Amino acid sequence: MQLVIVESPAKAKTIEKYLGKDFKVLASYGHVRDLPPKDGSVRPDEGFEMDWEVYADKRNRDQVKAIADAAKKSDRLILATDPDREGEAISWHVLELLKKRKALPADVERVTFNAITKQAVTDAMAHPRGLDTDLIDAYLARRALDYLFGFTLSPVLWRKLPGAKSAGRVQSVALRLIVDREREIEAFVPQEYWSVVAQMEQDGTGFEARLVKFDGEKLERLSIGDKGTADRAKAAVEAGRFTVEEVETKPLKRNPAPPFTTSTLQQEAARKLGFSASHTMRCAQSLYEAGAITYMRTDGVQMDGSAISAARKAIADRYDGHYLPEKPRIYQTKAKNAQEAHEAIRPTDFTKDRAGSGDEAKLYSLIFKRAMASQMAAASLERTTVTMRDPTGRHELRATGQVVKFLGFLAVYEEGRDQKSDDDEDSGLLPMMSKGDSPAKKGVDATQHFTQPPPRFSEASLVKRLEELGIGRPSTYASTIQTLRDREYVRMEKNRFFAEDSGRLLTAFLERFFPRYVAYDFTAGMEDELDEVSGGRAEWKALLEAFWRDFKPKSDEVMERKPSEVTEVLDEFLSDYLFPPKADGSDPRQCPKCVAEGREGGRLSLRGGRYGAFIACDNYPECTFRRKFGQPGEEGEAEETSMGKDPETGLEVERKVGRFGPYIQLGEGKEAKRASIPKDLPDFDLEWALKLLSLPRIVGQHPETGKDIEANIGRYGPYLRHDGKYAKLSSTRDVFETGMNAAVSLLAEAANRKGGGRTKAEPIKTLGVHPTSGGEMKVMPGRYGPYVTDGTTNATIPKDVKPEDVTEAQAVELIDARAAKAPAKKKGARKKSPAKKKAPAKKTAAKKAPVAAKDEA
Repeated sequence: MQLVIVESPAKAKTIEKYLGKDFKVLASYGHVRDLPPKDGSVRPDEGFEMDWEVYADKRNRDQVKAIADAAKKSDRLILATDPDREGEAISWHVLELLKKRKALPADVERVTFNAITKQAVTDAMAHPRGLDTDLIDAYLARRALDYLFGFTLSPVLWRKLPGAKSAGRVQSVALRLIVDREREIEAFVPQEYWSVVAQMEQDGTGFEARLVKFDGEKLERLSIGDKGTADRAKAAVEAGRFTVEEVETKPLKRNPAPPFTTSTLQQEAARKLGFSASHTMRCAQSLYEAGAITYMRTDGVQMDGSAISAARKAIADRYDGHYLPEKPRIYQTKAKNAQEAHEAIRPTDFTKDRAGSGDEAKLYSLIFKRAMASQMAAASLERTTVTMRDPTGRHELRATGQVVKFLGFLAVYEEGRDQKSDDDEDSGLLPMMSKGDSPAKKGVDATQHFTQPPPRFSEASLVKRLEELGIGRPSTYASTIQTLRDREYVRMEKNRFFAEDSGRLLTAFLERFFPRYVAYDFTAGMEDELDEVSGGRAEWKALLEAFWRDFKPKSDEVMERKPSEVTEVLDEFLSDYLFPPKADGSDPRQCPKCVAEGREGGRLSLRGGRYGAFIACDNYPECTFRRKFGQPGEEGEAEETSMGKDPETGLEVERKVGRFGPYIQLGEGKEAKRASIPKDLPDFDLEWALKLLSLPRIVGQHPETGKDIEANIGRYGPYLRHDGKYAKLSSTRDVFETGMNAAVSLLAEAANRKGGGRTKAEPIKTLGVHPTSGGEMKVMPGRYGPYVTDGTTNATIPKDVKPEDVTEAQAVELIDARAAKAPAKKKGARKKSPAKKKAPAKKTAAKKAPVAAKDEA
């Protein structure tokens, strides 16, 4: 028997059909082992020796055993994992594990294929090779680098930077890009400018003409900077009679974009389909495993010669000869550090314009059209510019239009853009005009504009920028971006990245204490060095030694500093952001509470607390003023502020600031009543405080059951409750204003949506497919609280995590952790049952344990 190892069950199933009965194809479920997440897994003092362990989840361990058992019965082992560095690493891990278990067949070979088709697979099987040690060395170097960076720097963060979670070699630089853009936006000063546009008409066709010359001066975009000048320019255009002086027509050609690489696929799927980078890669993985597209982790832009021929034939079959260029198009990448080891992403069969379903089908259509268009003829356009002047020659209008004369590749596909260009305003068609014509003037508009700051990054533009700088690898961008979101260093609003306070503080810390390691050129240079290793031109341990020689002393130096010293340095480093100049010229660090209460001194500075950084007064504890880190220049609030007295009890109602934000409290000790202050109450006062403290509110008795309908505010917002069933309310005000009729209606609607509570509840959130079980992951409401499930394993969501905020990575982690605990509990139960007569079974299990431990070492 011949044993073939691939990564995924779907890939295994497809390949086994192609190979026949003499082959057994098993999946490794991705990487079979990794560095244990603890100190000492990489030992620089011992020549960068590494410890590896098999992943702890039961499914992975069972699969490793199945691979070892099958290998013992096989004459030949064929490692057929993906054709890249990670694929080579997986093959190496499987090989090493089988060596340790003494299950390695005598004949071991490595094969790669760029597409899962019968032809590609059988061709690969006929041309095996050995493992690529250079690629494996590059993998080891990258894995050790990331481990040493994270496990050396993270403890420094935990002890010196309150609220920080961790830092990564590439993710920290990606975060810096987002933070730097935030700084650019904050520093941006809008500039006023005006445009003057005349509404013209010629032979019944309207068009616009822009003022480009005024009083003999050529106008640039910002030339008219105030209303007065704009009004004078408008009056001049209204008074003038403009005659066509020049009509210029120029032919233009637009060439198609090359087929997709990993990064351009992520960018275009984000622009056109609204997919995240991680979702794009999941869909592409499924299409690849189904044999619909070629390998999706690549930075090559050229298609194979046979694929080009197939694309050209498909074009000839669908369109007339004008759409097919005389010669095939050849592309070369412009991306920094491109490897071009593989083809561009393309369909495996150009006769099929559809594949998959749902989002996979949408992505396939994008890939198919892009690849097809890449071999089509250029589009022919015609750009017309009409210049008009008044009799004095001192004022000039210009109209521009563009028309497509031949669609060419545009008949199939047009590349998306992150921002509109000036050409978008000139894409209309102008009427026929000749020199001497005087188009009718229908009106003149003077419009005020302001320059705009640079836009925040979208996933598409961030991926593009990372690739331009040569930071990381396209195959890692999806996980890098997801990590930033999972650790709450950034958030997404309207598909744009915003830096959170924790991300901003972390970036400042790294820029101040580890500037070299968050420098764009350093990180890109490290990628160059890793490429030298993968090309066999550099030694991987020498790369690690050079990195560690500088990085370790630097981290030790920072670790020796007191937290207060770190905070002082950051206070100075961030002073412009935290304490911007005030309009009245007063000291921005002066404590407003001390000024109001007549206390001397009282200067504000950055402080570190158990739950993160904040701004506080140095007169503490006499002055309890504090402000959140992310509120530069805004008025803060005292930790305790009296709002007045409750007229019923006479007790003080105090406004306080706690770990989870501001709240109100009535009374003291165990009898005190507390309520969080909702964010949707900007006019919060004593009246609202008393209302919140009075909750829950009884709306009335339900007309059908006679039971109370209760309105309240819970962990997930305002709601109605009746007889164990719930309905959401849209705002805090609704808790106090919803009447009986509306409440009954809302409860009925909620019951209908959930099947009246008799059928399975609707998911709170639907996530992707679990990487090992293959089941769709969902966040569900449960009797004992929300949980996440893949259809097989249910895992409770921690209380400090909102179910709506659970990410795919968190879901996988929770499910895997729960699955790993399940067998341990069963074993424990058997050990506690002395009455059972299964001692031999226990003995056998006890004997097997040391063997497993040895294999995992």
